[in-house]
Amino acid sequence: MSVVSNTSLEFTLREGANALGLDLSEAQITQLLDFLALLQKWNKVYNLTAVRDPQEMLTHHLLDSLAAVPPLRRHVAQTAQGSAARPGARLLDVGSGGGLPGVVFAICCPEVDVSCVDTVAKKAAFIQQAAGTLGLSNLRGIHARVETLAGPFDVVSCRAFAALADFTAWSRQALAPHGVWLAMKGKHPHDEIAALPADVSVFHVEQLTVPGLQAERCILWLRPVA
Repeated sequence: MSVVSNTSLEFTLREGANALGLDLSEAQITQLLDFLALLQKWNKVYNLTAVRDPQEMLTHHLLDSLAAVPPLRRHVAQTAQGSAARPGARLLDVGSGGGLPGVVFAICCPEVDVSCVDTVAKKAAFIQQAAGTLGLSNLRGIHARVETLAGPFDVVSCRAFAALADFTAWSRQALAPHGVWLAMKGKHPHDEIAALPADVSVFHVEQLTVPGLQAERCILWLRPVA
């Protein structure tokens, strides 16, 4: 990648972060750009994402994932106030693929312990590589089916992974008793919500605006019903 395109990517990233109201350190900006470069490099061999153009990867993947960081930060801060005994949240990103949004969460929320699980070994290996290369001690890749993980995780997240009923059913045993699901979706998934079992509740739907992306995005926050 040329110096010009590197500069262009950095400018777009900074503009996007500002538009999202994200206060990122210089180290975090560098880590995000290094992650993007790593994703491009590994994508040539491991086919982590169908998007190949660096500028498109930045908008469709990095900024798309960054849009979920402010809501995650708010949730973690709110729950930390209610339980001072627990030092930091544990998050499980399901079907993480190339680390979206898991790696972005680990970079932007260093107080959150992030595990990215994927059934494809090469994708879990990429997460491990990213953790080492980017110096993220709070990030790990797990090669497994989510149904086999015990947790407990305070937040279980996914981005365009599966229908809500499947996502919550497969990951339920990994969720802490007080935990929540964070599902990133495109358009408001009315049919998926209607198909949820009675013991899963959607308690908040949060509309997202992704800088540079003319598409509908939202987060669904869900929790088990006793």
